[in-house]
Amino acid sequence: MSVLNTFKLEGKTALITGCKRGIGKAMAIALAEAGADIVGVSASLEKEGSEVEKAVKATGRNFRAYTCDFSDRKALYGFIDEVKADFPVIDILVNNAGTILRTPAAEHPDEMWDKVVEVNQNAQFILTRELGKEMVARGSGKIVFTASLLTFQGGITVPGYAASKGAIGQLTMAFANEWAGKGVNVNAIAPGYISTDNTEALRKDPVRAGSILSRIPAGRWGEPEDFAGPTVFLCSNAASYMHGAIMLVDGGWMGR
Repeated sequence: MSVLNTFKLEGKTALITGCKRGIGKAMAIALAEAGADIVGVSASLEKEGSEVEKAVKATGRNFRAYTCDFSDRKALYGFIDEVKADFPVIDILVNNAGTILRTPAAEHPDEMWDKVVEVNQNAQFILTRELGKEMVARGSGKIVFTASLLTFQGGITVPGYAASKGAIGQLTMAFANEWAGKGVNVNAIAPGYISTDNTEALRKDPVRAGSILSRIPAGRWGEPEDFAGPTVFLCSNAASYMHGAIMLVDGGWMGR
């Protein structure tokens, strides 16, 4: 088999969370270009006519949209029941949904902590457990988490986000340890500093923005499209021997 054929995803169904814009949207489009049909879910994703839906359908693939607030545990379980009924076989799960709330640690209220941890950590675990158990039963599946530079570093004024992304790194390895021998690949992608909604405050701060840019060996902030190739790779048979890996897409930041 040609190595290029191992990247093809025809006949696969991929569920991507947090796909309305930014990195998640780019991931959805890339997987569709590789041949997968897309199931998308975000807190405010339009049922019909979204930009991500238009882009996916332009590739000739199918798209189905769902709305779910991942900070609402009851809503999450309702979504899981609905999507499993509509799509009995989900071959690929990309856990990209997330949120970030910025307040210095000494002033960081419980409400901020609880929301960030619920969306970024608890919901990811529950969704992976519930859909992953079906993959384990079938003996095949691909799961990709969106980690962060703060999976490895502490960050500034985002203690809840740092804690939750540290947990994502551990969950990636924990699931991989149990499921690698059962045909399910579990890995993660750790974005560096990317031009998205999450980094808008940083990019508007001339001091922080300048400091960050000066450390990135690539000399630029990343773009959502930089995640197209890594996502297709980890969701394809080209990555069949990768388990529990956290792939850095950071312009060289962590090697500095």
